[in-house]
Order: sequence, then C-alpha cells, then structure tokens
Amino acid sequence: MRVEGRGTRGRQAAARSVLMASAITSQSTAFASDVVSTGPGLLQATLGLALVVGMILALAWVAKRLAPGAVRQGGTSLTIVASQAVGQRERVVVVEVADQWLVLGVAPGRVSALSTMPKGVLPASSTAPTTPFAAALSRALGRRDG
Repeated sequence: MRVEGRGTRGRQAAARSVLMASAITSQSTAFASDVVSTGPGLLQATLGLALVVGMILALAWVAKRLAPGAVRQGGTSLTIVASQAVGQRERVVVVEVADQWLVLGVAPGRVSALSTMPKGVLPASSTAPTTPFAAALSRALGRRDG
C-alpha cells in the first residue's frame, strides 16, 4: 500500500505542477498581450503631445504678431559701423541708418545720441598696439616667434 500511496501523492504533485505551469503560461500570455496593446496608446499620447506643443507655438506666434505696441521693422536698414569700449561697460557705437551715421553712447540700461553725421568712410584701422602693455606683449611674442 505504501507504494500506491506514494504513487498517488506523486500524481497529485505532478497535477499541481501542470496546473501551476498552465497558470504561469496564461499569465505571461496575458502580460504579453498587455504590452502589445500599449503601442496604440503610446502613439496616441505622442500625437497628443505634439498637438499641444504645436498649439503653444502657434499661439505664441499669434500673440507676438498682435501684441499692442509691438515694434515692427519696416525694412529699415540698420548697421553697426564701428564700436569702441570707453569703460568696463560703456561703449561708443556708430550706427548707419539710411544715409546717416548716428554716434551713440551705450551704457547698461541707457543709450544716448551723441552726434549725427552724413554717411562717410571710416579711417583705416591701425594694427599697432594702442597701450604700452600691448606693445610690450607684441614685442615679447615677436622675439619668441623669430
């Protein structure tokens, strides 16, 4: 009888393992079908995000065009002809507008018109150093190179 008892227990254990294996297989199949079904959801989320970003950009463009007091460039040509630093944060700038040059003083938070003159030709800039330190440095570099 002991042999039959062990056989019955063995059969019951085998049946349990088959049931567990089939349950695991069905769960993994269900998981695989869930993974496959997220593809359309991911595509839909991506398209929705792209639509929202596009709408934000379009509204920003419309707001920029319709803003009250917006400065529009009417084809006026504005060119910086020359610029020279006169301090750590101050500059003198020559700007060409149409056929006139404007000499402007530019400082943090302020631009002042210094002079207006007819369009002209700038003198050729010299390549010679303008400060004693620059002259000494160029002499030192010249000795080193040659």
